[in-house]
Amino acid sequence: MKLLGLIGGTSWYSTVEYYTLINQGVGKIIGEAYNPELLIHSIDISVMRSEDPQRIRKRYLEVAKGLEAQGASGILICANTPHQVYDFVQPQLHIPILHIAEATGREAKEMGLTKLGLLGNRPTMTGDFISGYLRKNFEIETIIPEPHCISQAHNYVSDELTQGKFTEAARAFFKNQIQMLKAKGAEGIILGCTELPLLIQQDEVDLPVLATTDLHARMAVDFILESK
Repeated sequence: MKLLGLIGGTSWYSTVEYYTLINQGVGKIIGEAYNPELLIHSIDISVMRSEDPQRIRKRYLEVAKGLEAQGASGILICANTPHQVYDFVQPQLHIPILHIAEATGREAKEMGLTKLGLLGNRPTMTGDFISGYLRKNFEIETIIPEPHCISQAHNYVSDELTQGKFTEAARAFFKNQIQMLKAKGAEGIILGCTELPLLIQQDEVDLPVLATTDLHARMAVDFILESK
């Protein structure tokens, strides 16, 4: 099995979910008596909350290079938003970063979806590191909520979900946003915050949901088990 480096901590709740899904996924294929060797570096969430691009890029590059030096064959960032560093960090490594939008795009294409609603925090929804990747590599269009709803979604993610708080008010809000995005033509919904799949389940909504955490973890399992 390949040694995979995980960069977590944004938040640690989703990092635990990644760790669980990856171990379960590998175990289903090779047997529950075995588990993959993983390197985990958990970054303090305050780095991302600083919203200081230079600080964020520098820290993720340091950690990624450290994991590479320890023998990792690839790196997986256990959250959506930190993928904003991908274009800066990836060219400075000799191993691949498994991009979360790659996992999402592959699933969407397999499902025949070309227009997706994107939910998450403000940087994920308004930035180009998810939507741009999907547009460039899969010709998938993404749409996002109205500006005032983006602020409310961001607050729910930052103040509640990343703190392990999953309230009925947040669930109702995001389910309503899904209906609004459907009215705009969304064929499916990207749950672009790694805590959102813990809040919204597929059987609660009438559009296909692409849970980035699950898809990314599945991509990690495939990477770990593929031939070197």
